[in-house]
Amino acid sequence: MPPGAGGPAGGIRSSLLDNPERQSNEPFSLQNSKLLRANLGPSGMREFYARKGAMVAYQGGVNFDAHWEGWGGQFRSFFSGGEGLNLMKVSGAGNVFLANQAQDIHLLDLDGRDGLTVDGKNVLAFSTELNWDLVRVDTQVGIAGVGSYQIELRGAGRVAVCTSGAPLVMRVTYQNYYFADADAVVGWSAGLQVSMQAAVTSSSVWRPRGNTGESWQMQFSGDGYVIVQPCELLPPYNALAGAGAAGHFGFGDQGFQGNQLGGHGGGQQGGPGGGFGNLGGLGGLFGNR
Repeated sequence: MPPGAGGPAGGIRSSLLDNPERQSNEPFSLQNSKLLRANLGPSGMREFYARKGAMVAYQGGVNFDAHWEGWGGQFRSFFSGGEGLNLMKVSGAGNVFLANQAQDIHLLDLDGRDGLTVDGKNVLAFSTELNWDLVRVDTQVGIAGVGSYQIELRGAGRVAVCTSGAPLVMRVTYQNYYFADADAVVGWSAGLQVSMQAAVTSSSVWRPRGNTGESWQMQFSGDGYVIVQPCELLPPYNALAGAGAAGHFGFGDQGFQGNQLGGHGGGQQGGPGGGFGNLGGLGGLFGNR
């Protein structure tokens, strides 16, 4: 048998060899469901942004820059707590393979009609053709769930998003609205209105998750999509025994900081939704409308 088909190669015979590199001229393509391939050069792209530390392999002359010119001022004007922006710029010529904790990877094509707001921890890579900014959902108290920053992407280009398991994509219209656990939300159409809601009575909301496991939710209204992964960032209440008051009540390093309850995550109400290009070609993340 030839190499790459379970046959011997370099003295090795194994079904492991059934996973050769997949050739592609696309700027971004999937090597498999857990691994992203980025093509730099004349047939691909000149540069792109990626999550810091996501590179697992590369070939060719590739540069990785975590301190590119221009990002510092934008970052410092948004945060005062000293948290580092989790992006690097990748440039050069060659092939780069990216992954994050063996999470599932989904490719989305934005067509410029609407933006996409993604939790910073779920962004793997995106093309430099996209305009990006940092946003937060506002709340007056520290609430655990959804990362401390989200990246809002606008324009026409491609973004790779990571999820822990196969996601649920909810279609929001002006005739309906959805609630989602803040710990499970991956991203949403930037044009949606977003606010935080207490899922339990006021007498129990300040208990650890209200003893229900579902104290705080995000409400989405407008026209667009919401992406939810089947994995919450925090363990259930009973698993937090011994974590101390800060961990039990959702305050601390993983909580929202300095936000406003009932605020919105950006976007204009009434704008067109579903601006994600060809919905049939987005790695199965979005279905037909």
